[in-house]
Amino acid sequence: MGFVALIFAFLIEQARPLGRGNAVHRLIGDAADLLRGVTDAGERRHGVLGWIVLVGGLLLLLAVLEWLLDALHPLAVFGFHVLVLYLTLGFRQFSHAFTSVQLALVAGDVDEARRVLQRWLQPEKPDFYADELSVSDICRLAISHALVASHRHVFGPMFWYVLLPGASGPVLYRMAQMLARRWALDDQYGRFAERAYRWIDWLPTRLSAAGFAVVGSFEDAIYAWRGALAAGTGNDQRALLLAAGGGALGMRLADPGLQAQWNQGAGQEFDSAGAEPGIDGLQSAVGLVWRSVVLWIALYAMLTVASWLGR
Repeated sequence: MGFVALIFAFLIEQARPLGRGNAVHRLIGDAADLLRGVTDAGERRHGVLGWIVLVGGLLLLLAVLEWLLDALHPLAVFGFHVLVLYLTLGFRQFSHAFTSVQLALVAGDVDEARRVLQRWLQPEKPDFYADELSVSDICRLAISHALVASHRHVFGPMFWYVLLPGASGPVLYRMAQMLARRWALDDQYGRFAERAYRWIDWLPTRLSAAGFAVVGSFEDAIYAWRGALAAGTGNDQRALLLAAGGGALGMRLADPGLQAQWNQGAGQEFDSAGAEPGIDGLQSAVGLVWRSVVLWIALYAMLTVASWLGR
């Protein structure tokens, strides 16, 4: 059932994408803000309590709903899984902005590409401005953000859906990611949320990076991955994804200073292999992400068939 529900969720999301400011996400965000306001007394243990209450309470509610629906009819559980997957993963939550940047650059409208990129990145980086960016920088930032977003919106939730029973996996991942971002203030309260997300995302990040390597330039991706580890950035989610994704694409996606550290760690072989991103690289990045999706869905399908045959 899980594999079929995943396919249905992808198809529905392609036909009717979920908006970034949808009612469900707003409701959960408001609940997170309200809970913080009630429990934040400036100590780390209060952040732990808030995280457990919100995430644990939501997961318990999902388990009860799934149990009731299972008693009602198996198709009700199937529909519930499709709904949860639709709300927690999907390409269209980030691909529209990436496509708009790509179309603007192809049409030669660099100013429009800058405006779209700025609107796309500013929710996460309020001080980001794209006024002075070159075409290469626009492409680099668009590809980098798309690779990280594909992990957070597609691969991360999908991996946890496979790993945990029922519909709890993608909800756990999405809640952890949302709270790490929403509570990421320089104080004690948000530290546990950030740490919990790093724990939960440790394995999915490496699986996503491995997928990029398998469907792209494997040797260059491994060189870049090794360089990120040697530079001491191997435990950073974004750095690892950009190292593996950039190596798989044969591009330099990180900031120049960080890229130089990776090159030094990986060796001169990789330093001469990476190219500056260009307009053609945008389409290559789209192909890399889609090939990764096909890879992991095919592996999930094989696991599902093996499970059926083993019964």
